[in-house]
Amino acid sequence: MKTIQIPYYTSSLDLHVEEANLEAVITAKTDSYDPGMSEAALVEQALANPIGTPPLRELAKGKKKVTLVTSDHTRAVPSKLTLPILLREIRAGNPEADITILIATGLHRPTTEEEQRRMFGDAIVDNEKILVNQAFRDEDFSYVRSLPSGAELWVNKVALECDLLITEGFIEPHFFAGFSGGRKSILPGICNAATVNENHSYKAISSPYSITGVLEHNPIHEDMVCAARAVNVQFILNVALNGEKKVIAAFAGDLEQAHASGVSFVRQLAQCPSVSGDIVITSNGGYPLDQNLYQSPKAVATAEACCAEGGVIIMCASCFDGMGGTHFEKLIVRGSVDEIDSYLSTIPPKETIPEQWCAQIYSRILKKHKVILVTTYLDHELVRRANMIPASSPDEALAMAYEMKGKDARVVVIPDGVSVLAVKE
Repeated sequence: MKTIQIPYYTSSLDLHVEEANLEAVITAKTDSYDPGMSEAALVEQALANPIGTPPLRELAKGKKKVTLVTSDHTRAVPSKLTLPILLREIRAGNPEADITILIATGLHRPTTEEEQRRMFGDAIVDNEKILVNQAFRDEDFSYVRSLPSGAELWVNKVALECDLLITEGFIEPHFFAGFSGGRKSILPGICNAATVNENHSYKAISSPYSITGVLEHNPIHEDMVCAARAVNVQFILNVALNGEKKVIAAFAGDLEQAHASGVSFVRQLAQCPSVSGDIVITSNGGYPLDQNLYQSPKAVATAEACCAEGGVIIMCASCFDGMGGTHFEKLIVRGSVDEIDSYLSTIPPKETIPEQWCAQIYSRILKKHKVILVTTYLDHELVRRANMIPASSPDEALAMAYEMKGKDARVVVIPDGVSVLAVKE
């Protein structure tokens, strides 16, 4: 019997699998990568050697209004480490700079002050100007241009009315944008709901290029890059993280060049051959990404790449914060999987419903695989209404899966499904 720890909320759950059944345990090389220096030193080194731009302190000279875009409570960006360094660099170039930290929420709920203090530290919350993007407040946004998809680009005025626009984030595989980081700070980060919705339309999500690890010809990525260039993002800081959410690499400088360098680094560590299993067990890597059901398709999509035809996926997600969005909740419990997908497929891009893309991706996966959701916070009856099977522990879920696939079923475990890029060879 092998015991495997599955990340879950702020801790982990134990999974017990018979050695005879265990086909593979797939992990990214990020967990074993040794950068050879401290997290702070990695960030300092990246800022001292920016890719494709002058140093940040040089860019800050003469700039009166500076907007620094950072991520919200659903992301593991180590802002408590990075923000003080970025603020120091800006003020080294211009001590009088008027700096606004803008929290990129996309369509997520506003980040609370308590969450800000946990993410940024008390000193920044008490002493810096912080604004939270609220995508449904139309008065906060201005029109910029049309995007390659035909969508209208509306961006938070705080980003449009500054002299210097900077973003920070982290890079990992993303289930329809290819990779996170870089341009995503702008779209969806600080755009209005209409722009985000159309970028995530049924048509865009259905593209064969809108998948994990793919940037070339990806229509969602192309819109995002266009948006970030249109608002003149002049400098980015992106980091790569291991399973403990520690910085193992940092990339600073030009929006596309620095991001591409980070993507190359992450791809080398995350990409691995997919291994087929009758049962595939995964998670969203624990907190903060497993706090609601809306975020959970990210790891389920990784499991899909390793799940044999008719196989079972076991997803471990605390869902401490519930379903994660009222629109998503209404859609995912709307009816059968076929009914949900049929309904979504008729929605034109400009009428895209907020959060429909996660219901769309779940529907795609649920047409092929049964999904068992391990959660101790989300109501199990609600899980059933979402066309999934509830369980309270990985072992309970595995026992259910054996009942469906037989005692000799091959089991593949991907402890952190978001960190892995599984590729069929």
